Amino acid sequence: FTNRKGLIQVGELKVLDHPFDNFKEVLSNPTFTISLKNTIQIWIMNFIPQIVIALLLTAWFTSHAVDLKGKGFFKVVFYMPNIITAATVAILFNALFAYPVGPANDFLNMLGKESYFFVNKPKAARLIVAFIQFWQWYGNSMIVLISGVLGISPDIYEAAEIDGANGVQTFFKITIPNLKTVLLYSLVTSLVGGLNMYDIPKCFRNGGPNNATLTTNVYIYNQAFSGSYMLNKAAAASMIMFVIIAICSAVLFYIMRDKDEAKLEKQKREARKNARRA
Repeated sequence: FTNRKGLIQVGELKVLDHPFDNFKEVLSNPTFTISLKNTIQIWIMNFIPQIVIALLLTAWFTSHAVDLKGKGFFKVVFYMPNIITAATVAILFNALFAYPVGPANDFLNMLGKESYFFVNKPKAARLIVAFIQFWQWYGNSMIVLISGVLGISPDIYEAAEIDGANGVQTFFKITIPNLKTVLLYSLVTSLVGGLNMYDIPKCFRNGGPNNATLTTNVYIYNQAFSGSYMLNKAAAASMIMFVIIAICSAVLFYIMRDKDEAKLEKQKREARKNARRA
């Protein structure tokens, strides 16, 4: 029912009548701000090494100068972490860096150093979560990029080889420009997946310690299902993240667009307009 103050009241739960008030409360909430910063930071920390390693492995596997035996085996090994569920990996790494006894601390003890409380240190916990994201997805990015390279016409590489281009020149002058669409796909999918990160920080330390690994999706879950049941704030936070992802994706599409094609399309539109005026 609606009380005299204009609030919809259900038992002891009060929901603001004006829908935009929910967005204002979420945006002014310091915990949401922290979760958004953590999400962006963890995504950048895992995506940069992920795409760099994936490109290096792609160049290695598709190089005509390197006759690598057992390429299929190595591809399977690199891709295998992507098959394991994220929750399983998060629990595994939580055990690996357990305190005071765990494989990581056992190694430190062998070196004569004291045990380190990795999972209780904000910076260390954030780095571990970022590493898990990188380790799980670099193989997937590698497979996508390799498929893009295999779609490039071999005649281009043959012409470059005849002209005396070395491997580095071929990679940066031919492979990368022809992979622009595939790179855009990898970047956008990584952006969407990174900003929707949930299972790894949730299962690793439930957003801790001190909200160091709290992501926006974990924040949304906590608002909706962890005691407070603030479904209105969770829905508002979800809509805010949708808008952020949509804007970032549009910016990436604009930055990585084919400028020559866009210029040609603009000339065609101007030609049609001039034809109509004539």
